Amino acid sequence: MERVTAFPSLLLRSARPRVQSKGWSAGFCWEGAQAARCLSGRAERAMLGRIIRVDHAGEFGANRIYAGQMAVLGKTPVGPVIQQMWDQEKEHLEKFNELIVDHRVRPTLLIPFWNVAGFMLGAGTALLGKEGAMACTVAVEESISQHYNNQIRLLMEEDPERHKELLDVLKKFRDEEMEHHDTGLAHDAEMAPAYSLLKNIIQAGCKAAIYISERI
Repeated sequence: MERVTAFPSLLLRSARPRVQSKGWSAGFCWEGAQAARCLSGRAERAMLGRIIRVDHAGEFGANRIYAGQMAVLGKTPVGPVIQQMWDQEKEHLEKFNELIVDHRVRPTLLIPFWNVAGFMLGAGTALLGKEGAMACTVAVEESISQHYNNQIRLLMEEDPERHKELLDVLKKFRDEEMEHHDTGLAHDAEMAPAYSLLKNIIQAGCKAAIYISERI
């Protein structure tokens, strides 16, 4: 009888999954190849999160810059030119609003700051005249285009097929930002007071904004 009663319990013990804490990574992934895939997936999500967060912040800031420019120059002859560029920036922001939700990415905590800072930059440079506003456009759009190029290279190195949809978005927006850059040059940006100094200061601010918005 002892053998009969012991047999079911032996079966139950052998049927239980044998989980060793040593074999798990962060409680979910096995060590070895499966752990590497798990960590790779997490790294990819973190990378995409940084890209979408900072690009959303950048497009939000660009919208506020054009809003500031239009507040000062909207009724001048250059107003329609600024409005056309702003309309494209609105489309960019709308797309990143979608990506923020689709990828469950938290927006930067500095949105309220960029809201005010962007408008002040746009309005402040517009007070220098059309040339000042266009100098701001050249500086900002050049920085954004370079930033998009860096992201495009990163995604191409990772997996261009896997990230094709996002790559297509970044390439399209990069090209449109460069069109804005060229528009600024065509409308006398380089005639702005202290153009080189103004451009360098604005681009230094853009680099700082990119660095912070990726992380906060």
